[in-house]
Amino acid sequence: MSDRGTWDPGLQSERTRLAWVRTATALATFGLGGAGVVARDSGPAAAVAFFGVAALLGAVTLLRTGRRFRRVQEALHQQRPFEHGGDALTLWFGVLAAVAGGIVFVVF
Repeated sequence: MSDRGTWDPGLQSERTRLAWVRTATALATFGLGGAGVVARDSGPAAAVAFFGVAALLGAVTLLRTGRRFRRVQEALHQQRPFEHGGDALTLWFGVLAAVAGGIVFVVF
């Protein structure tokens, strides 16, 4: 292992932040778009609700990315592990809601 510890002066954490931003933006956009399509086609209200939850969770994650980035930077500089389970879980539930919305729309 190098004597630098866990900190690498490269742009890895910045690229990771951008990946979180892209993922959260895609989820929020897909959720809004899905809800709009279902509502225009007079689809099931449950599908609109699922897509709405997906959009909301994507937006929440997007709003949290700045704070998350600062916490990651602090953890790296202090050479301590960073717990990011809450953010990952939020996105996981958002994707699950989007998939459920799609299934409800197609099946019903």
